[in-house]
Amino acid sequence: MAQPGKVYLIPTVLSADTLHTIPAYITPVVQQISVFFVENERTARRYLKALDKSINIDALQLLLMSEHQQPDTALAKQLLLAGKDIGVISEAGCPAIADPGHLVVQVAHTIDAQVIPMVGPNSMLLALMASGMNGQNFQFVGYLPVKPPERIKSIRDLEMQSQKKQQTQLFIETPYRNNQLLKDILANCKDNTQVCVAADITGPDEFIRTRTVKAWKQALPELHKKPAIFLLLAQ
Repeated sequence: MAQPGKVYLIPTVLSADTLHTIPAYITPVVQQISVFFVENERTARRYLKALDKSINIDALQLLLMSEHQQPDTALAKQLLLAGKDIGVISEAGCPAIADPGHLVVQVAHTIDAQVIPMVGPNSMLLALMASGMNGQNFQFVGYLPVKPPERIKSIRDLEMQSQKKQQTQLFIETPYRNNQLLKDILANCKDNTQVCVAADITGPDEFIRTRTVKAWKQALPELHKKPAIFLLLAQ
């Protein structure tokens, strides 16, 4: 039986026009792949073209995946068994973390196809590194609930869990709701709880600050429509 194809987890930029954050060894890999699972066809095309202008984008097979449209894992399995390599590209940062790319990885493991994670920018790790918070015990919980009562309960639960375990809590929000999320954190956490806001990481307007809830209340940053990650550590 022929060897199955490989799955390459290809990182992309966190902020526009920051191609310098992508390691050089990514380009020769994407040059050899003709099938990609992507979250957004337009941005994937632009990214691949930025890596190598000579890539014939129209000859590529770009298969969509999103929170509303799971990747076609049956097709992925079929392609891998036929010996085809597959690339997985997230909308920002590293794929298969907080996006549906992990489903392609799952199916690869069921047929012993090699999965190759490639080095690149990851907002969670970069934010944690820069926060000064506990990097030995942390939890990423993704998006918090949208409805206010559930969101407030979630924030309070995370603070309680953080204090009990001395565990850094990381979470994200849709960019246009960032300001409201920060207000909810400040309104429902203790004054001495540490909160880090990391916005536009690696970008020209990068903003990373760790302060107590009490200190944040003195001056709020403008986070509307900026990609951001929030970290919390209770004392």
